[in-house]
Amino acid sequence: MPSPLSCARLTAWTVAAVALQILGLSLFVFGFFPVKPTLRGFSGLESYRMPTCNSTSDGKETELPPDQLRSLYKEISKIPPSYDRLILMVIDGLPAEFVLGRDEKPPNKAMIEAMPYMQSLLTNGKATAYHAKAAPPTVTMPRLKAMVSGAIGGFLDVALNFNTQAFLDDNLLDQFYRIGWKLVMLGDETWIKLFPKLFTRQDGVSSFYVKDTVGVDLNVSRHLDVELAAEDWDFLILHYLGLDHVGHIGGRQSILMAPKLKEMDEVIKMIHVRNILYQGNATSRTLLVVVSDHGMTDGGNHGGSSYEETDSLLLFIGLGSKGSNYSPYAHKAFQVDIAPTLALLFGVPIPKNNIGVMLPKMLDSLTDEQKLRALELNAWQLLRLLQAHLPGLLCGDLRCGGDGQSLQINGSTGRIKEKFCHLFSKATAAHNMWQLRQGSSFTSNTDDLRIAVESYYDFLRSASEWLSRRATDKPINLLLSGIAIMLISCFLLLILLFFLLREVYFTQTESCSQLKESRRSCHIDEIFVFIGIIIHVLSFTSSSMVEEEQYTWHFLTSTLHLLFLFSAIQLLFKRQASKRREEELTPHQSCISVASSIPMINNENYKISSVLVVLFCARVLRGWHQGGVNWVHLPDVSKLLVQAGSFIIKVLHIISLLIVMMPSLFALSIVRLKRGFVFLVSLSHFVSGFLVLLHIIENQSDNMVPINQSAASIAQIFYINIGSTVMLTVLASPWVVPIPCQETHMMTQTSLNCHSTNMRSDSLLLGFQDCTYMIGTTYVASWCLLQLLLQQPINAIPVLLIFLQLLACMIYFSIDGSHHKQCVEVASIYFLGMAGHFGLGNSNSLATIDVAGAFIGISSYSTVLSGILMFMITYASPMLSFLSMVMYISMKNTRYFSLPNKSKWSCMLEMKLAFPCLLPLVLNSVVLTAFTIILLLMRNHLFVWSVFSPNKMVTGTCTFVLLLCVSTLEYS
Repeated sequence: MPSPLSCARLTAWTVAAVALQILGLSLFVFGFFPVKPTLRGFSGLESYRMPTCNSTSDGKETELPPDQLRSLYKEISKIPPSYDRLILMVIDGLPAEFVLGRDEKPPNKAMIEAMPYMQSLLTNGKATAYHAKAAPPTVTMPRLKAMVSGAIGGFLDVALNFNTQAFLDDNLLDQFYRIGWKLVMLGDETWIKLFPKLFTRQDGVSSFYVKDTVGVDLNVSRHLDVELAAEDWDFLILHYLGLDHVGHIGGRQSILMAPKLKEMDEVIKMIHVRNILYQGNATSRTLLVVVSDHGMTDGGNHGGSSYEETDSLLLFIGLGSKGSNYSPYAHKAFQVDIAPTLALLFGVPIPKNNIGVMLPKMLDSLTDEQKLRALELNAWQLLRLLQAHLPGLLCGDLRCGGDGQSLQINGSTGRIKEKFCHLFSKATAAHNMWQLRQGSSFTSNTDDLRIAVESYYDFLRSASEWLSRRATDKPINLLLSGIAIMLISCFLLLILLFFLLREVYFTQTESCSQLKESRRSCHIDEIFVFIGIIIHVLSFTSSSMVEEEQYTWHFLTSTLHLLFLFSAIQLLFKRQASKRREEELTPHQSCISVASSIPMINNENYKISSVLVVLFCARVLRGWHQGGVNWVHLPDVSKLLVQAGSFIIKVLHIISLLIVMMPSLFALSIVRLKRGFVFLVSLSHFVSGFLVLLHIIENQSDNMVPINQSAASIAQIFYINIGSTVMLTVLASPWVVPIPCQETHMMTQTSLNCHSTNMRSDSLLLGFQDCTYMIGTTYVASWCLLQLLLQQPINAIPVLLIFLQLLACMIYFSIDGSHHKQCVEVASIYFLGMAGHFGLGNSNSLATIDVAGAFIGISSYSTVLSGILMFMITYASPMLSFLSMVMYISMKNTRYFSLPNKSKWSCMLEMKLAFPCLLPLVLNSVVLTAFTIILLLMRNHLFVWSVFSPNKMVTGTCTFVLLLCVSTLEYS
């Protein structure tokens, strides 16, 4: 028989496997989410010429002074600028349906009353409005890039959103700067980070401190009077953040929403009246463009791909604007269409990487010749971009090379080239026909103009759609290398688990009867765990199941605990049958046997009660939030409580706090450590609970108060107290463990089936058990108090339910007579953590991330601190389940396991630590590796960026959570 797997070897191989997993995952992520290929440089004079196969910029125009460059662009573009000044007003997070309604219905009465001036502009035809669809991820930084460059950035821009870097690609702001425009920016500092050297004047505010709904907008409006009166700027950017912040802290139905909309309406009125309406015959013509970077969900969050998040506003207000009443279907656009539209209206080249199309309604102010010229320039720009993505693309009479041979059409790429060549040639021919008719003596044929315009839009929309949906070129070798390394890591972890199972369950001595019984067969709960993981992996092949992953975890958790309930009831019946048989023995024997069976029957009753608690809590959690993506609009418990009012929510919040405190303090009171130390830790937990209670009272449960300094101070004191308590417990517990006396320990040992040969070692093991119990109890209690402080008040009951589930599991698994293998027990705790993650309202959409809670106790924005709090809130349940493993290893009875060829310490470490650390790593590795393979197969799927990619980020982050918690477990 091979030598046993020592703890050192097990640890070393596990660390190696985890390192390989991280390496493989990194390679795959860098290959699958590359920086999107872009054309370098800035558009110049070449954008006004017909593209050739090797079109390059000569760069000569960069040597010209700005005034001459502006005149040159005006001359060769043949489209005089329609406006001289531009005001871009960004209302962060404003859904278009607040202004334009939805499904051919006007906005509700409250929205109309909140924005009377804007509604009057739309009703009187003085504004042109669009539902501008934003591409996911719907966060600010990539949306601003899309507006000014017309390009859709890479998906990892969602991560870069918190650490914005200078934007170096071609964009409108740089194009305006090159022709001598003076730029002024007020509002979100993201603009300053993107364009650090372009603004003549700037005043930025942080976009992430969402508790501030007032100051971020006052900081913009306080400069407005001066800037509107000034004449030394050409491009004014106003980025208002208050409405987005209101959404984050209170949702769409926040009582602050209507006043904030009214405030924005007043700003629009001021700009329109002072700079547009009464310009008269002034030479300066100003265009006001009101946009939103994204929408918001009912809860006020964003980042995903739902209609509520992608429905952004685009509103043109200025001279010559021709609008109509609400017409959502007639006025639809894409956010990337803003860049080419503004470029053509203001006489600058369209950015090189633009995939947008000029908006049809904005052509109304142009002559027929200018309309076709604008569409031609847009078509030439997209044709150059297509040539970069489809090398060798030949269109019309363009030729590459000296042989003059035509393109050979092979495969799908050839068909795509042929399609684009046909559409472009058709548009060019229609344009030439219109020009021919114009130059003749015949009357101009409006049908020719219509055909030419439609032909151009056929090409433009087809090219734009293909470029927006086209997956970026992914280095397949890098992807396969990453997957191969992850497979090696996964197989290595599985082999380690197999050896551990063999040593613990298949190489034990024959002295323990309960162990023999557990070895004889593979129980149904073990089979279910194995099949359940396979079911979970297979569910990733469906985009709908990825969006609704919570159903998988709720099913796995409930079904596994139903099996536990069935096992406990079955064992209870066996005990009762055994009791009846023993009653038939002689009176003396019967008395002794019945007396010994009573504790066994009581144990089974406790086990049944514990499982029933888990199942009851699981059912309530399942209905608390209608999670996922597709069914989030359906009624659930949380929505009913919100309708019931803030008082009910606050009462439930306080009740949850009290119920969490009681078992936590009781669990600490029974610890066999020095009483003074236990009292000190218990007192600290009581103080922490009292601080949470004060925070609940100070901070209104509906969270409508933007900034509450008193509540922030209470939260800061709580952080200090709870952090000190955890550190004190972890560092001091090993030094205050009373070593049981030998005599008492000997009496205890005589009642055990498996004897130890080293009494001092046994005493140290009991001390280790007391120490880990103290640390585990502190972890769980502290984490629950922290979540009751950070989570939305509506989530107080779910936090309590997850806490009760874990306590019930601890009781169930610690009762003597459990026939479940430890791997099944650890898997059940893992399942509870994942089901609780979705029970708190999380999903695989970025929109469910709670941003507001990340600023509790923080008086000013800090990327690091806010990021840590956001991480804690989002992964509260998985981290709680992993931290509860410390309590589990202290309560788990392992006296039936004995390895004669190992030391007692080695056996204890293997039994108590190996499974809680190794099994979650194995389960996560199997799921992560399988989903990575599925993601590779789905790389060209329609929903790869909106569904599969966000889930990949969530799964990868869960891996980080697991590694962090396993490290904490090993340290403890």
